[in-house]
Amino acid sequence: MPVPRRSRILRAAVASLALAAALAGCTGSPAGGAQDDPNAPVTLTFWHGWSAPAEVAAVDANIARFREAHPHITVKAVPNVTDEKIQQALRAGGSGAPDVVSSFTTDNVGMFCSSGALADLSPFIEKSGIDLAKTFPKARLDYTRFDGVRCALPLLGDAYGLYYNKDAFAQAGITAPPRTWSEFDRVARKLTKHRGDSYERLGFMPVFHGYETTPGHLAAQWQPTYFDADGRSAVATDPAFAAMFTWQKNLVAKLGGFRKLEKYRGTFGDEWGARHPFHTGQVAMQLDGEWRLGMTADAKVPFEVGVAPLPVPDDQAADYGKGYLSGTIVGIASTSAKQNAAWQLVKYLTTDTDAVVAFANELRNVPSTHAALASPKLRLDPRFRVFLDIARHPRSNTTPASVNGGAYQVTLQEFGYRYESGREPDLRAGLERTAAQIDTDIAKAR
Repeated sequence: MPVPRRSRILRAAVASLALAAALAGCTGSPAGGAQDDPNAPVTLTFWHGWSAPAEVAAVDANIARFREAHPHITVKAVPNVTDEKIQQALRAGGSGAPDVVSSFTTDNVGMFCSSGALADLSPFIEKSGIDLAKTFPKARLDYTRFDGVRCALPLLGDAYGLYYNKDAFAQAGITAPPRTWSEFDRVARKLTKHRGDSYERLGFMPVFHGYETTPGHLAAQWQPTYFDADGRSAVATDPAFAAMFTWQKNLVAKLGGFRKLEKYRGTFGDEWGARHPFHTGQVAMQLDGEWRLGMTADAKVPFEVGVAPLPVPDDQAADYGKGYLSGTIVGIASTSAKQNAAWQLVKYLTTDTDAVVAFANELRNVPSTHAALASPKLRLDPRFRVFLDIARHPRSNTTPASVNGGAYQVTLQEFGYRYESGREPDLRAGLERTAAQIDTDIAKAR
């Protein structure tokens, strides 16, 4: 099963805030440990978050391939490590700290970079002659740097798209997935079958508690700018956000209203289990990441699953094919005394095409480099190509790094909860208050 980075945005933000406090005292120097001989025999400690047996085996296989090319470097891999444990170790340093770390939480890059907990990779990249723009998609580069510091590189990636029940589409006389949001609204309504105060089937669950239907994932289709040139929140000034929230709330009304939808949502199974509402046919369309494809196969869903990019606003129809991108990041601990050797591991994991392709095949995630995305060695479900195309799309985008992690995304999501339920009746005023709160929180974190 692929490893989803998930949209556990509230939990991630709580962890991010704790991380910010813990990393505030970090004094690691990016250049402090870069004097080691990269050709000398050495043992590196690599911490990562994968935990399932198949995932751990994939990591170990990748490290074994690295050792074939670098026999003098031994890598001790430690699985199932959380960001909380990483931050504690990076702050403490010493012999128990890792040399290389990976994280599923791109939101924490801003704190890792600004605190100096992870080393600035720019000197290593320049010395190695790596052209970042030719190696990685722009969105991947965006979520691995902050405030002029690149303290991480993309490892594997996630791409978000639209899953749809082909059988339900055929029964409704729908011949193709929708490409614009106006088409999507018509399709969602046509697929919806009401049953009293509930549903026999819902075309799409639009509420923000509806499994991956977050403001960040949806707003990507409007090409948003989260912060202006001065670093202040743009959620009240960039019309993309008002447009997204307006569309979402209108669809909530078209499909039966917030209370009816929330009541139906209470019948859903767990997001990560076999009783996911898309698996059971309770919803006919689902916004989700590439991992859902493997999950539908594991759950043996009784219908044909289709995959497509998410729709785009009608006035951006030419940009159809883009989507929200996220993924795993990897960096070097600034406290490590083996940074040159550590760089050899980081460079291999992130830029060696065969290594990236093999890792993507084993974990069923999206490769993170241009070369790997185009590799004929990819052995993935043919439908997976949709996610490769989303990852390659020049207009695909991500949520930017912030000094206080994903806190600004949580603030925006909390506003979304209030607005969709009617507790926040004024969209403009609510967005202005949200922007002010984001700015205040960031100022406190600096």
